[in-house]
Amino acid sequence: MASSADTGHGPETDSVDEATPARPSQRTALLVIGLIGAIALGFALGFLARLPLEDSGTPVPEAGSVDVGFAQDMSVHHSQAVEMSAIALAGATDPAVRSLAYDILTTQQNQLGQMQGWLALWDQPALPSGGYMGWMESEHSDGHTHGTAENTHMGSMSKMPGMASSEDMAALRQATGPAVDVLYLQLMLRHHQGGLPMMEYAAQHASEDAVRGLAQTMVDTQQSEATVMTNMLTAKGAAPLPMN
Repeated sequence: MASSADTGHGPETDSVDEATPARPSQRTALLVIGLIGAIALGFALGFLARLPLEDSGTPVPEAGSVDVGFAQDMSVHHSQAVEMSAIALAGATDPAVRSLAYDILTTQQNQLGQMQGWLALWDQPALPSGGYMGWMESEHSDGHTHGTAENTHMGSMSKMPGMASSEDMAALRQATGPAVDVLYLQLMLRHHQGGLPMMEYAAQHASEDAVRGLAQTMVDTQQSEATVMTNMLTAKGAAPLPMN
């Protein structure tokens, strides 16, 4: 791709470089259009997934339920993944990293739209308040170990595992060259690993079929992406970050 060559010359060096400044702008415009389409489609899917149940007398998920808690917390989780991926899409030098960032960005933006659609239908706030992940024990905790997703934490948390700190995000924005590729892969791999227990728990315990289905799709997709990112880091001579 032309990106590696572009970094070696100033914008006034030759005719090829004169065209370079337009390319990020074009990519940004396409990205914005894609994001708008992804979240609109996801929001519509969120509504459509619930509509068949509206006349069936099925109770709507309430505050504190697995369905609502998962949709709220995972919306926050996905929003950061989208932000990190947008940074990588603009600054990564490895085409494979940019491709991965685009896939994660568009997929999670679509899923974010679905979750926000559900929350709107359930007349619940779009975002959580008072901490994260309390819903993981609100309905199914009995003091015994039942697997990875069951016993991840006890009580509401001030921060979800795997989330990048403000310092992490600043470092990603300020990174240049191949450092963007490595730091993005490290942060996103940890992000995926941290969110996995929430997805597994929702896939097992959410009351809505659509929520359980989306959570399981997230599990399958993100486990596959985690393997890809681990292999990419190994190829670059870098190691995963420890869980925070």
